[in-house]
This record gives sequence, structure tokens and C-alpha cells, in this order.
Amino acid sequence: MEMLAVPAFVLDSHAQVLIWNRACERLTGVPASEIVGTDHHWRSFYDEPRPTLADLVIQNRLDEIRHIYPRHGKPQAGSATPLSVETWCDMPRAGKRRYLAADASPIFDDSGRLKAVVETLRDLTEEKMARLALEKLATRDGLTGLANRRCFDDTLAAEWQRAQRQCQPISLLMVDVDNFKAYNDANGHLGGDECLKRIATAVASEMRANDLVARYGGEEFAVILPNQSLKGAAIVAERIRSRVERLRLPNGLAPLRQVTVSIGAATAIAGPDNSASELVAIADAALYRAKHLGRNRISLPSAEG
Repeated sequence: MEMLAVPAFVLDSHAQVLIWNRACERLTGVPASEIVGTDHHWRSFYDEPRPTLADLVIQNRLDEIRHIYPRHGKPQAGSATPLSVETWCDMPRAGKRRYLAADASPIFDDSGRLKAVVETLRDLTEEKMARLALEKLATRDGLTGLANRRCFDDTLAAEWQRAQRQCQPISLLMVDVDNFKAYNDANGHLGGDECLKRIATAVASEMRANDLVARYGGEEFAVILPNQSLKGAAIVAERIRSRVERLRLPNGLAPLRQVTVSIGAATAIAGPDNSASELVAIADAALYRAKHLGRNRISLPSAEG
């Protein structure tokens, strides 16, 4: 056990550390001399008291594994409880947060009583970070850093279902940059890209924690406002319009001589008689109306005024 290349430690039936191998010392930055004979092993992994997987096995708290560790493995043969988990660890002594995979194996004596638990660890930080980067690429717009169209579609579908279950309203804003072609022609594609990034930041700054703003396509953005009334959506839309106007990005070829946005708003009570795609269509129609009425304004569905 001491010479294993894999970090490992062993707890007795009272959760006292029996073995803390050299690989575990290297991973945690904590020497065995400080840990063996104590129950302070959690301090090597977390800033605050928290059971390790081995602790849960010893304390027979196996039903808590799936709650403490959202990512857990499949049950071992003959066991109804997963004994493999993955989690972020603070690693206070090592000085850097790590994503670790842990496996716990109980050891029983001849009478079937628990004698000890061996926990082995694998550092999956690099793999985890690579996976997160790929996930971000799949859901984020490369230019603005906002959610992309795919993420918008998935989120809208999920929020629609949630709104239907909870009988809550869901609002949508469609935001379009006015006279963007003229701006692009005058400032070039790099200037146009910078303009879109500035506007994306302005729109995102008006969001609540559970709202989503996405680059819908080209110079158009979409905002999902869960549990928001039409009146509330109109207030958010006006804040966005005003904030973009205050950027004072010059656009000499536009009627107002600066960059502005038009916004269409729509709200629905999700139910079996309507759909998320209908909400998008209504918000799109409101956006078209805002453009038709002169731009740099918000528009609500015609039936709502």
C-alpha cells in the first residue's frame, strides 16, 4: 500500500487513519506523520468538515452518497450502493483545487464485521477542465461569450416545461441592432465584432441570475426571462435599450447617428394549447413592429397594446 503509485489511505472502523501512502502525501501536501492515528483526514481535501467516501462507508451513510456527490459511479456487483464518486476538492495544503475520483473498498473480518475501508484517489483535473472547455465551446458563442443558439433552444425548451409544471409565466425578448450593416460597412468587420461584444456586455448586465441571454444569430440577441410578466419584461427591455443607447457608439450612416437596438417582447403562460416556438414567433413579430415604427424602441404584442 505504501509503495502504490495511486494515492490511497486506509481508515479503521472508527474512521482513524491507519495508512496514508506516499502518493497521497504528494497529492495533498500532507505528510503521513500528521494524519496517521487521527480522524483529521478530511482537512487534506476540504476547507470545511465534510465526510470522505470512506467515512460514509464506515458510518453506514451510503444512502447519502448520491446527495453529497452528484457524480457517482454505478453500484458494484452485489451492492445496491455506488462506491465510486467524483468531486472537486479544495486541497488547502496543496494550494490548488483538484477534481478527484475516489473509490472506497470495505474490508471485513471473518465474522463479517467491518474492519477497515481503503479509499483510492485519481486526479482527473486535466480531463475535467478539458471536458468543461469542450462543453463551453458547444454552448457558447465564440465572439461574445454569450450562450449560443443551441444553448438558447435547449434552455427555452427546459424553461417552457418548468413554467408549464409550475403554472408560471415565461417572457422572451428579441433584441436586434439597428442599422448594423451600415455600421459594419463604415467600421469593417473587426469594428462590427467589437460593437457586438459591447452590446452583448450591455445586455448581459441587465440579467438576473436565472435569466439567459444568447446570441441568436448575426446582430440579433435573445433573452429568456423565467417567471417574468409582460410588464416586467417591458421594464427589462427598456433598461437594455437605454443602456445600449448610453454606449454612444457612433454610427454616422444611421438616422440617429449612433448604435441603437430595437426590442420585441412577448409573454406566455406555458400550457398544452401553446408552445415555445409560438412565443418566439410573437416576440419576433413585436421586434418587426419596433423596426417598422422607427427603431430604437421596444414593442409589445399587438393584443397587449
